[in-house]
Amino acid sequence: MNWQEVCEHKDLQNLPFKIELNERGQVVMSPVKIMHSFFQGEIEHLLRTLTPSGNAMPECAISTRKGTKVADVVWVSPERLREIIHETDSPIAPEICIEVFSDSNTPEEMEEKRLLYFEKGAEEVWFCSEEGEMSFFNASGESDSSSLVPGFPPKIEF
Repeated sequence: MNWQEVCEHKDLQNLPFKIELNERGQVVMSPVKIMHSFFQGEIEHLLRTLTPSGNAMPECAISTRKGTKVADVVWVSPERLREIIHETDSPIAPEICIEVFSDSNTPEEMEEKRLLYFEKGAEEVWFCSEEGEMSFFNASGESDSSSLVPGFPPKIEF
C-alpha cells in the first residue's frame, strides 16, 4: 500500500488513530491520548507565536525510505511550503519536525524517525516527552535549544 491509497481508502478515514506506513507498505496505527493532543496543540501555538514567518502544521506526512512517517507537528518556511503544499506525502521534510512521545513509542522508533527526517532535509528534529520536556536536535546531535526558534521553551507547561 502507498500513502495515496491510505488517504483514499474508505475504511481508513475518520479513525481515532494516527496512521503511518512502514517500509513494507503496512499500515501502522497508534492511539492518541488527550495529553498527546494537548502537547501537539501547545507546540503548534508556540511556533506560530514565536516565528515571524512560516507555517506550523499538525500531522505532516513525510515520505521516507522506511515508509510514510507522520510528524506530530512541523514548522515549514514559505519557500518549502510552496514546494510541498500539493503533495500527498512530502518528498522533503519541513525544516522542523516534532514528535510527541506516547506510550506506544519506543526510543528506537523515535531515533529512527529522527534520522529519517534528517535524511529528508529537516534542519531540526524536536521531541516532546510525556511530561512536556523538549529535546532539540540538529544534524550534529542534541542541542540545549533550537537555533531556528531560539525562544522556544524547554518544557511545555499545562
